[in-house]
Amino acid sequence: MRVIGLMSGTSYDGIEAAAAEFDLSGDALRMRPLGRLSHPYPDRLRAQIAAALPPAPTSTEAICVLDTGIGQSFAEAGGRALAELCDGNADLVVSHGQTVHHWVEGGAVRGTLQLGQPAWIAEATGLPVVADLRSRDVAAGGQGAPLVALFDALLLRGLPGVPAALNLGGIANITVVAPDADALAFDTGPANALLDAAVRHFSGGTEEYDRDGRGAAAGQVNPALLRRLLDEPYYRLPGPKSTGKELFHLPYLLAALADAPTPDPQDVLATLTRLTAVTVAGACHDHGVTRLVVSGGGAHNPTLMRMIADELPGVDLSSSDEVGVASDAKEALAFALLGYLTVHGLPGTLPSGTGARHPSVLGSITPGRQPLRLPPPVDTTPDRLIVAY
Repeated sequence: MRVIGLMSGTSYDGIEAAAAEFDLSGDALRMRPLGRLSHPYPDRLRAQIAAALPPAPTSTEAICVLDTGIGQSFAEAGGRALAELCDGNADLVVSHGQTVHHWVEGGAVRGTLQLGQPAWIAEATGLPVVADLRSRDVAAGGQGAPLVALFDALLLRGLPGVPAALNLGGIANITVVAPDADALAFDTGPANALLDAAVRHFSGGTEEYDRDGRGAAAGQVNPALLRRLLDEPYYRLPGPKSTGKELFHLPYLLAALADAPTPDPQDVLATLTRLTAVTVAGACHDHGVTRLVVSGGGAHNPTLMRMIADELPGVDLSSSDEVGVASDAKEALAFALLGYLTVHGLPGTLPSGTGARHPSVLGSITPGRQPLRLPPPVDTTPDRLIVAY
């Protein structure tokens, strides 16, 4: 089955599309990646998303406008992927949508909202669309995140030592795949969320992120600010746990700066980068990680990667490219895999990764132009992923 995965993360800079062919044989799922592309959001849509994100107030009108605008952008990305990656021939689109709220109370997730009406994707591509993949896990008592845990576990299982996958998006998440144990996954804290907020704030909106980590590299860590940031109770919660920009946003950073003034913006960026490194390293130390496989936008930040390496001496640090999965395509491929499992009647969650009461078949399905015909259900859940080119 040829599947297109569409993903936009908490940095909301655009949509990553990836396509792959999947073939399940016994307990092995073979994946042949077909390529990836990036589809940026229009500037106006990015501004509308930013204006609706917590802690800003919003309206049902704004949410309706976003659901359509994001859906149309995802439809454009899906159409491009169908033409450019699949030569016009695919079976399924899987859309993560754009997270605009992740409702957490007392460490429990009460709800999660991803916008991007899948009907626009089905209309543009003619293909069935699996969407709203997080809600079923939340209904089963889970965090609804990180949903890449199953993909990570299948990919890393069998590697020596205690491997872990780290994704550095707006929020950093980790999946630990220890031998003879269930995979454990959770959000470690902010990766780019506070960094991006700081850059936009200090640049007056002329810059979106710390390009190549240059600002952080030119600054010095403020120990007082770092201590203040590490006082955040979230870091002491046990996994599974999840978080988002509902917590880690600009007012949160400004409150920390009021308690620990740091006049030089570059020192703020250096401290925020070190915060990510320290919290990621803490999670690795807690679970005995010996190899860390990194993906996501933050993997392109050499200052962040150097700081993580500094905090993890003796841990093998590498890109997911080295295990056959392009770093920038990993999350889109992971959701493509989850959608493939959904249409085959297979669960896409690990309770040890999300804290749910049981595994769940994820998402809802919007039919394409043809009558909806799902493949026969499969009884065997795969326990390993083979990447083939």
